[in-house]
Amino acid sequence: MREILADLVAEQQALDQMLQRAPERDWKRPTPAAGWSVQDTISHLAATEESARRALSGDPGLRAEVEAAGGIDAYNRAGIEPGRSKRPQEVIEWWRHSRAAVVEILSRTSRQTRVAWYAGPMSARTFATTRLMETWAHGLDIVAALPREVADTARLRHIAWLGWKTLPYAFDRAGEAYPAPIRVELVGPGYARWVFGPEGSDQVVRGQAADWCRLVVRRLPAARPHSLTAAGEVAATALRVARAYV
Repeated sequence: MREILADLVAEQQALDQMLQRAPERDWKRPTPAAGWSVQDTISHLAATEESARRALSGDPGLRAEVEAAGGIDAYNRAGIEPGRSKRPQEVIEWWRHSRAAVVEILSRTSRQTRVAWYAGPMSARTFATTRLMETWAHGLDIVAALPREVADTARLRHIAWLGWKTLPYAFDRAGEAYPAPIRVELVGPGYARWVFGPEGSDQVVRGQAADWCRLVVRRLPAARPHSLTAAGEVAATALRVARAYV
């Protein structure tokens, strides 16, 4: 758990530091997420970390609240409302407090411990990875809104792995069969080679990790040229349906 938690904290701090340099007026800028400003995005991260803390604490009421709200999308929209009446400094303090509580609990949790989350139970290690993925994905929205230039880091390896790990879920969510395992072969920052999936699979996705990670969080514009290629019909479907989030 030590490595994923260190990278989670580093990703959160990088976004926090970028926001510290942004004037308050920039918090009202719209992001690529329709209807959400920069301030709404940080409110969402803060609210989601609060839900993550509750999940880690075994709160049985969380799933019922999601269902009562009308599903996860409606629940997330409601979660940002408290932040709209706050000042930017209050919102970022909300996020800092809630994310720190999650990291503190995870630091005392075995990586194999099962955590009940929206789409079902997962290991604590995978749960920590979803927190990093959420931070990075919404950070991309903020980077686009401000705008800023941010370099990709080796922390993408966790998101790349999560994108591969969640392929069965993504196929099921899209109503597609998942008849054969997929191998994902990527080139990360600094020309690192990251490979996930069985050796010898005839279903292979290849390309730059930056493109794969943006694809699995649905931040890769359809019109933008990318490096991803697919060998095999199942791998080709993966490029259409992959999603690393609920």
